[in-house]
Amino acid sequence: MVFPRPEWEKFRDRIAALPMQAQWWKRIFLGNAMDVEMDGSGRVLISPELRTAAGIQKDAVLLGMGGYFELWDAATYAAQEAEAMKGDMPDVFKDFSF
Repeated sequence: MVFPRPEWEKFRDRIAALPMQAQWWKRIFLGNAMDVEMDGSGRVLISPELRTAAGIQKDAVLLGMGGYFELWDAATYAAQEAEAMKGDMPDVFKDFSF
């Protein structure tokens, strides 16, 4: 996940407030977080460690998800999307108007 700073601070605070039984997940989310900067062309360099953790091999897909972004390996995302499209739309969308 990629967060704008204000959204990250909200997420970080929610994770930090979790009880001790979530300690390892707190470490995973908070301990592996990294600040990144945009270059003059608006590009963000993703560290090799984060690319490996996300399984990004070559091409990437950045999805806007409201208050945060998801960064996916393009081939993995395409496969996951195709799999999701094979199934029925979740019930929560039955009364949703597009």
